Amino acid sequence: MLRYILKRLLWLIPVMVGVITIVFAITVLTPGDPAASLLDRNATQEQIDEVHHRLGLDKPVLERWFNYVVGVFTRFDFGTSYTTMQPVRDEVLAKLPYTLILAVVSVSLAVLIGIPLGVWSALKQYTITDGSVLFLSVLFVSMPNFWLSMLLISLLSVSLGLLPSFFVNGDWTGWIMPIVVATIGSMAQFIRITRSSMLEVMRQDYIRTARAKGQKEDVIVMHHMMRNAMIPVATSIGSGLGNALGGNMTVEIVFSLPGIGSYIVNAISTRNYPGMLGGILVTAIMFTVVNLLVDIAYVIIDPRLKSQITGKKASKRKLNQMLREQGVTV
Repeated sequence: MLRYILKRLLWLIPVMVGVITIVFAITVLTPGDPAASLLDRNATQEQIDEVHHRLGLDKPVLERWFNYVVGVFTRFDFGTSYTTMQPVRDEVLAKLPYTLILAVVSVSLAVLIGIPLGVWSALKQYTITDGSVLFLSVLFVSMPNFWLSMLLISLLSVSLGLLPSFFVNGDWTGWIMPIVVATIGSMAQFIRITRSSMLEVMRQDYIRTARAKGQKEDVIVMHHMMRNAMIPVATSIGSGLGNALGGNMTVEIVFSLPGIGSYIVNAISTRNYPGMLGGILVTAIMFTVVNLLVDIAYVIIDPRLKSQITGKKASKRKLNQMLREQGVTV
């Protein structure tokens, strides 16, 4: 298992190189000049050339790409911001806690609410309870984040004056509406996946066998149904957390939350290519690590999956042992 984890961590290297290559290609093909956006409209060509030289934009694209890759892997250097002339690494790390708090808290609340509702809906299939839960899940998943954000601001901030309309550092009430908006979409997804997974497990033969043996319904639900139904849900949790880490840009912008998502959007609007690349790269790393944690959770939920990971290694050892017993040199 340790070798599998190390192998997956090594896959971060080609992932990071691929992300850097794609974003570099986008910046090259995108029309516009970062130097022109930093200067006045009346800037002369000499001034633009000077900015190009200062930012390193006068070098060939392959040389810039190679230097950036070397800097990332040797010094964890994401370059220098075009707008603030500060290291992008420091700026991204300063905004990372806001994105992590929003993603982790919203996904945790969605799991704590969505999974029990999905299980309850499956156990009460074709009843009013099931229909009500399904209606709520469809309603929540159909509401865009920006629309729900504006609705909450209009109701809770403008009309009732209960909460601030934007995030203020040091005021915990500014977290409430962003977390609510981010939670609702994920919760609807967990409800639907948990319900469908539970319904599939409930029809299995071993569930009927457990009931025939006289086991209590609570034991059947907790130890037989939910344990086997959690594998697709774990995948959904991992993808939901990964999407929350990089997909809450709208929420961060509407509520003025200084996270990585709003940082990337601002970097794109100002043609701050190092800032955009650094934010996307950190998001890709977090998404890959989350997927690794989900794979580890598979083994915890269902230990039978461990044999699928280490099966090839065990088979090779067994074959080598058989050859040694027959006197064949391996």
